[in-house]
Amino acid sequence: MSLKSIGVIQNIKYYYIKIFKEGRYIKKKIKCSHFWLGNDYGGFFVCDKFLNQQSIVYSFGIGCDISFSCDLLSKFGCTVYGFDPTPMSVQWVHNQALPRGFVFMDYGISSITGLTKFYLPKNPKFVSGSLISHSNVSHQDFVMVKMSTLGDIAKKLNHDKIDILKIDIEGYEYEVLDSVLSSGLIIDQILIEFHYRFVPDGKEKTINAIKKLGKHGYEIFAISRSFNEVSFIKCEILN
Repeated sequence: MSLKSIGVIQNIKYYYIKIFKEGRYIKKKIKCSHFWLGNDYGGFFVCDKFLNQQSIVYSFGIGCDISFSCDLLSKFGCTVYGFDPTPMSVQWVHNQALPRGFVFMDYGISSITGLTKFYLPKNPKFVSGSLISHSNVSHQDFVMVKMSTLGDIAKKLNHDKIDILKIDIEGYEYEVLDSVLSSGLIIDQILIEFHYRFVPDGKEKTINAIKKLGKHGYEIFAISRSFNEVSFIKCEILN
């Protein structure tokens, strides 16, 4: 058997296990037109029905990849605000020729506003740090970074409505969700990468997060094939 064939079989086995496990509790609940934006690593499904030049997008968690933002800008000509306090990400962004319409902020989202301890990755070649101490970050290697609640960020930027809120924050999504939903902001779509594999009781926390979003009127309309990137939409805007 060739190496290519072995690789195909391994991929099939991997996604079969993912579908069997995560597919039981991460399920699409609503239909709307959607497509994938960004590359395989940094992308998400979005519902295109309500997006245009006036749309406002907040993208939390940039790393060294703005493919998602670039695709949004190319297709809709909207404004994308990218947020990331990670030192390596900040340096990387400042060295890029950023596309028109992309605005970078060197701070992140949190449940409180102020300076916060931010854990750096164990592997210095990796970029993604986290506000929580999990298996992929160093418990001793950290920096103090600027963080802000979603409400304070939107107030600073003079926004009362966000068309897309993308959250890829390495396990802290579970901690920040309450403050997002209680912000009082109108948010049409919430796109989350769930890092349930990083945190204790990750499956239960993901199930609770999905239920919490459902109680606020958000249902899943698309899921990546890895079951990590999950896209929610406010059901009332579809009516």
